[in-house]
Amino acid sequence: MKFKKYLHYFMGFVFWCFVAAIAGIAVLVLIHGHNLPDYKKLATYAPPVATRLYASDGSLLIEYAEERRVFIDFEDMPPQLVNAFIAAEDQNFWTHPGIDIQGIIRASVNNGMRLLGFNTRFTGASTITQQVAKNFFLTSDRTLSRKIKEAILALRLERSFSKQHIMTLYLNEIFLGARAYGVGSAALMYFNKPVKDLSLSECAFLASLPKAPNDRNRAEERRNYVLKRMVKDGYITKEEAEIAIAEPLNINSGFTAQMEVDFQYFAEDVRRKLLETIGREKLYNEGLYIKTTIVPEFQRAAASALAKELDAFNKNKGEKEPKLQGALIAMNPHTGRIVAMSGGRSFRESSFNRATQAYRQIGSTIKPFVYLAALEKGYSPESLILDAPIVGWRENNKEWKPENYDRKFLGNIPLRFSLETSRNVPTVRLVEQIGVQESIDTAQRFGVYPKDLDQINESMALGSGETTLQKLVLGYSAFVNGGRAITPKMIDYVEDRYGNVLNGKPSEQIEWDSSLLPPKEEEKTEPLSDEQSLYQIVSILQGAVERGTGKQARVAGHTIAGKTGTTNQVKDVWFIGFTKDLIAGVYLGYDTPKPLGKGAGSHMAARVFADFMNVALKNETNQPFPVPDGMTFMRVNRNSGVSAAQDPDGMIINEVFKPGQKPNPAKVVEKQKDKAAIGGIF
Repeated sequence: MKFKKYLHYFMGFVFWCFVAAIAGIAVLVLIHGHNLPDYKKLATYAPPVATRLYASDGSLLIEYAEERRVFIDFEDMPPQLVNAFIAAEDQNFWTHPGIDIQGIIRASVNNGMRLLGFNTRFTGASTITQQVAKNFFLTSDRTLSRKIKEAILALRLERSFSKQHIMTLYLNEIFLGARAYGVGSAALMYFNKPVKDLSLSECAFLASLPKAPNDRNRAEERRNYVLKRMVKDGYITKEEAEIAIAEPLNINSGFTAQMEVDFQYFAEDVRRKLLETIGREKLYNEGLYIKTTIVPEFQRAAASALAKELDAFNKNKGEKEPKLQGALIAMNPHTGRIVAMSGGRSFRESSFNRATQAYRQIGSTIKPFVYLAALEKGYSPESLILDAPIVGWRENNKEWKPENYDRKFLGNIPLRFSLETSRNVPTVRLVEQIGVQESIDTAQRFGVYPKDLDQINESMALGSGETTLQKLVLGYSAFVNGGRAITPKMIDYVEDRYGNVLNGKPSEQIEWDSSLLPPKEEEKTEPLSDEQSLYQIVSILQGAVERGTGKQARVAGHTIAGKTGTTNQVKDVWFIGFTKDLIAGVYLGYDTPKPLGKGAGSHMAARVFADFMNVALKNETNQPFPVPDGMTFMRVNRNSGVSAAQDPDGMIINEVFKPGQKPNPAKVVEKQKDKAAIGGIF
């Protein structure tokens, strides 16, 4: 009897408190109702949404977001997911006007009984509509003023919007732990699946999160409570709840659209470019769809080939030595679309991208530009240049004595033979003949060296100047694309959340492949060189792979052209090679340049190139380099440049001549043997 008396007093107290609260709210509505945020903007709700980066095949690489959110329309919400949140958060959602009088009374009674020692749960009285008002417009301060504003806004929201629209706002905005905002993102984060595929058990788990988003310890207990509430409210049967309760919760540690490590250097370069062009706010919050040029199969092959060579070298050197680093970049030489980019051993260890950021001396990879300058002046691939000691020369007030790699001299040799075997001394003599400025100008014209060089000298013709791997690959691309200067391209197009192409041209929406021609406006640009000279340099570089310093780069069944490069003391090694429609460059060296040691050389870079190309070309048919009109092929002796009919001894090759050019006459030839077939700093 005594208990009933206390309970009677308590219920009376609760009733009069409620009456007083209603009266107080009525007064405060008059006070606060004129100074509230503009809730009508929620009619066109566009929440911050994660930007997603995709590979060329449509596979997801990574998400960029300050808040992880995937927007879901109400029509796409599973009914049981909506029901689970209603059962857990607001049982009278479909019927109340924004505030729930019954809920307030029920919460007051339950919480009062809890304080008296009864086994009841503490419950809140905020409706889903009130939570929307708070999440969008108010702070989380526990003040009477905030609660009153929340209630007023909730009433106004209910008058302005449908229940479905309010539920859509709520389920897309609410924080559900693990940096997930909204049910779409939470479904991916916790279960790695879209909301449409969630089970009843998983729906109930998500609905349990608003009370304690980051508490995983009581996950099953809270899920089971929601399921029991759903039974009580008639959304599911007791049998359905029991099946769901028996289902284990396989919660991810946190799905983050984790990108494969192989793609990280490329993705970071894309991110930096987008930050410069569209800004942080748009990149991280506007839900952009970014279609990149990267080809996943090629990217994995590039990372694997580079890692294989670096790991083998570093293992032999031991753990105490600095780690050899390197880079590989591959692109379409006609469009500049980058299909693979690996900037080092490990992005986690160092985000410095050695494909685009490392300026290094380029060694003999500069030579094709020097020899192209000679071909442009009318030299033929079989023009003779002298391979003999150079003495008494000075550069920068110091004596300079260029040497060949094998420390041997071969006398007069054809220009082709000199470049295929990467000989230094005849290259220096060629520079002297055509002029230092004109030799370096070709490299500048092709974008390898900057146009504002402080100092130009003979040593730069042997590669003492610095550039990046990407610039070097772009320069070589012009050899095979008709002499066009191209820019690197990592992004095909960017769409906003509504499917509009940002800053888009119609051509940017095309799915490129190797059979497509470049845009017409690029075709109109002035070529960097004439097509006949370009073909001659390509032919010589093809010879460098077939029988010269680049033999390690050969790929069975495919026509490959390319050039090795090694700097003084073998501090940096390079290989740049290409087919008709694909070019790739490889660089290896220490971050703080130092000699690589005995046995190291450009063959290492060529080996990486071949490993990559074997994957990239495995499904491709061989395509020879196209021959310009007016060229003539004649069989000549490789060592002398004399026609095969007059000098049949030794290696005979097919040489390509411009109109008016022909093989060397036999009488001026100093025959050479193949004993020095490879030489020079190559």
